[in-house]
Amino acid sequence: MAHIYIVLTNTGTVLGNCIKLYTKETYNHSSVALDPNLKRVYSFGRKQVHNPFIGGFVREDFQQRFFDKTWAQIYRVELSQIQLEIIWQQLLAFKLRQEELRYNFLGLIGIACHQIWPRQDAYFCSQFIAYLLEQSTVVHFNKPCYLITPTDLIKSIPAELIFEGAITDYLEPDLQKNFLN
Repeated sequence: MAHIYIVLTNTGTVLGNCIKLYTKETYNHSSVALDPNLKRVYSFGRKQVHNPFIGGFVREDFQQRFFDKTWAQIYRVELSQIQLEIIWQQLLAFKLRQEELRYNFLGLIGIACHQIWPRQDAYFCSQFIAYLLEQSTVVHFNKPCYLITPTDLIKSIPAELIFEGAITDYLEPDLQKNFLN
């Protein structure tokens, strides 16, 4: 069996806090990691650390200072080798189209207003991960991907919580051994 890791985070940013006001959830951002060390992490988010309005498909680096005070839950998801291959193929397709893809701000507003505003080539973080999980047949959601929140992701898939706390604590090698074994 293969694994991916779903990382839910609370960065404390203005946009994150606005999302948190609506969802009433602790964690408001989601990412998918392909390795337990969180070296290959992908999501839809800000392309520039200091500008939340320029967003799209990103490879996240939790070593950046931006994430120093970030709290996280890390879930391990078991899947077949074929499902992992499909996720890899989908990520490659997103990478190749990276310049065409945008952050789906309207989709966030649509969720808050209970409006359905599907958009082509635009995703927000949990919509992106829901899309990957559906394409790889890990799960079929009971609502469209553009209505999936980070909490919906975890409630819908068989995932094992392996860590909760400051992301910097998880990234420290001595602590990581305890959580992954």
